[in-house]
Amino acid sequence: MFAASPASAHITLEKREAAIGSSYKAVFVVPHGCAGSATTKIRVQIPDGVIDVKPMPKPGWNVEAIKGKYAGAYDFHGARLTEGVKEVVWSGGKLPDDFYDEFVLSTFLTGDLKPNTTLYFPTVQECEQGTSRWIDIPADPAQAHDSKWPAPGVKLLPKP
Repeated sequence: MFAASPASAHITLEKREAAIGSSYKAVFVVPHGCAGSATTKIRVQIPDGVIDVKPMPKPGWNVEAIKGKYAGAYDFHGARLTEGVKEVVWSGGKLPDDFYDEFVLSTFLTGDLKPNTTLYFPTVQECEQGTSRWIDIPADPAQAHDSKWPAPGVKLLPKP
């Protein structure tokens, strides 16, 4: 009766709103493992329009920033960026199901992003036994709570 359903205990972003054209500290909150099994890897896909991605190292975990080409080019502090981090992977650690932890990225949300929409970071949580794919992106953000496996999202606000 008191067991958490996947939708009520999914990976989320600590700060759920952020302005486009500004820095954003994305803190992914991992509240549990996979059906009682310890988390051993977190993979976060970086959406288009999110640049200058720098993952925070975690003691006991390896971190990898996988780079690739952007869908377009972005102006950033006088430079024209056409490639950068497209996925971040934390692995080699062990987060028991009875504990929660946070995985952090420093990012910049480009001014090309559309305000008053939600930007999603599809995330895969691998465990000693099983995998949880938090990758569902709703066609209508108002229906996000209906998904069994919702991707973490941040509401984009207009430029400050």
